Amino acid sequence: MSQSVSAQAKADVDRARERADRDDRQRAGSPSAMNAAAQRAETLRRRGRVGRFVFENGLSIATFVFFAVSFAGQIVAGRRIYNDDQRAHGQPGVGLVQYLRSGNFIEATSENMESEFLQMGLFVLLTSFLYQRGSSESKTIEEPDGVDQDPREARDDPGAPWPVRRGGVWLSLYQRSLGIALLLLFLVAFVGHAIGGSMAYNEAERQHGGVAVTALGYTLTSQFWFESFQNWQSEFFSVGLLVVISIWLRQQGSAQSKPVAASASDTGE
Repeated sequence: MSQSVSAQAKADVDRARERADRDDRQRAGSPSAMNAAAQRAETLRRRGRVGRFVFENGLSIATFVFFAVSFAGQIVAGRRIYNDDQRAHGQPGVGLVQYLRSGNFIEATSENMESEFLQMGLFVLLTSFLYQRGSSESKTIEEPDGVDQDPREARDDPGAPWPVRRGGVWLSLYQRSLGIALLLLFLVAFVGHAIGGSMAYNEAERQHGGVAVTALGYTLTSQFWFESFQNWQSEFFSVGLLVVISIWLRQQGSAQSKPVAASASDTGE
């Protein structure tokens, strides 16, 4: 048993050394990496203020454009389905503003947001202390990781964010602010799901002669938890799948992937 433990420890040390040597070579700059960096610098130099802004913020711009298009599609299709259901029950259709205030729309939107923020919030927290050997979504294992640096060491750095320089309770909140923000957004969406869901539930109950419930009462129904769990399970499965398949699969140029030439056992980006 002790021999197998020693062999494993030696293998871990060897992998750490190999990775350190490879990182040193990468920092020195491969010709292809240096050429790509030079091309980006030249591209930035030639662009005007607007072009530079778009280039430097392209990732967020693209994702929010996809969000806007998808959100508009949800509204158009959702209103059409809602009005079809209204007419099927002998009720008149509704206009756009009235639909946006309906429980149907509020519930559908909040329900999806809720699962996204829960998944992201928990993933941020879990990756702060859990590891996955070989995954680009994990911190490195054998050597120190930059995100584990004690922020108090940068207290005198003029370029550090002001909570780091201030210290105390401000630093305590700031160093956990990402997880806190995402989980607060989850709670807001959770409440929105309960409110919108109860509105939609009560509307259906009135049409069928049922009994209305409060938002709190709706959270005690099977319908509420079915809506929640069907989204939560897909979010956690997709994240878990990304964690695992990033061990072996690559995407050239993506910050979410390991370098294409990296070993399957290399951990972290």
